[in-house]
Amino acid sequence: MNLKNIQTEVDAAFLYKLLADHEEDINVSAVFRQMSEIEHTHALAFAKKFKLDVGQLPGPSGRAKTLAFIGKIFGYDYVLGVLLDTEKSISTAIAGARRKSKSSSSISDTAHVTILKNILNSSKTVSATNLARFEKRHRSVGGNALRAAVLGGNDGLVSNFSLVMGIAGATSGQETVLLTGLAGLLAGALSMALGEWISVRSSQELFENQMNLEMEELEANPEGEEKELALIYLSKGVPEIQARQMAKDVIGNKEHAHEILVKEELGINTSDLQGSAMEAAITSFVLFAIGAVIPVIPFFFLGGLKAVLFSALFSAIGLFGIGSAITLFTGKSIWYSGFRQVLFGLAAAAITFGIGRLIGVSIAG
Repeated sequence: MNLKNIQTEVDAAFLYKLLADHEEDINVSAVFRQMSEIEHTHALAFAKKFKLDVGQLPGPSGRAKTLAFIGKIFGYDYVLGVLLDTEKSISTAIAGARRKSKSSSSISDTAHVTILKNILNSSKTVSATNLARFEKRHRSVGGNALRAAVLGGNDGLVSNFSLVMGIAGATSGQETVLLTGLAGLLAGALSMALGEWISVRSSQELFENQMNLEMEELEANPEGEEKELALIYLSKGVPEIQARQMAKDVIGNKEHAHEILVKEELGINTSDLQGSAMEAAITSFVLFAIGAVIPVIPFFFLGGLKAVLFSALFSAIGLFGIGSAITLFTGKSIWYSGFRQVLFGLAAAAITFGIGRLIGVSIAG
């Protein structure tokens, strides 16, 4: 019996119900609730197949509860972002379980985004505004933002850990290693911050130019834009009459129509352009610095081999924590992801330490 597949369904049902309970729009809430019911049905089906008493179904896992806690603090769009980001792996797990159990496939085995769209499009109560809002939520950057936070800390830790070990291998001087570690922290964090600032500003400037062109097209030819929007809705499976009515409703409000058109035709969400480039830069700086300071801490107080060992220990703990955090997105075992991260990080540091030692010996010689 593969309890992991059952746990996956239980967690998905729990998280979709969580989204439904905290969703203000009743139509979108109904979509999430139906998704929760679908996942719960999957869990019951697996339990029946494996002759497991329904009362023995596991509760939400620690991963699911952690996501719920994150949603409570940062907003439930983060939960939706992670859920949608992991749908492919969930679908693969379901398909694999069905092959093993030789059970027939179901439409719900496909990507959950497709199911959500089908539910929305088949509902007569869904307006153009609600559909557009859900599409924006569907592209929620919540999962990506969390991943960026984890990977930012990982970049700082691994790069500075390797740098510190390389210098420690080449010289036994505590001050030299400490200064190098701090320099690496500042250089890396500033580089990350500048890169993030340039990336955000460049994207904003490009999108703003495209949005201005779209506004000119809307003002010059609103009838043509209405037909294009109706065709877009038709291509998504919306019935023709409903698609044309939705397009007409949208075009009736020029500002709202512009927002919908740039999203549908250009794939741009205007709310995404409201982010501050400076805020993104500061966030990148802080995340990188948090990871980068971990291997440097022992060298504030110790020197020589003892400092190296404590640096490796602190870094290994940090790497395991990062690997564990990554399981929020992958659904893999905490022990597997954690120790994999530790192994790769220590290997990189060992290589730079060895190279540093060789260089140090050759210079000394």
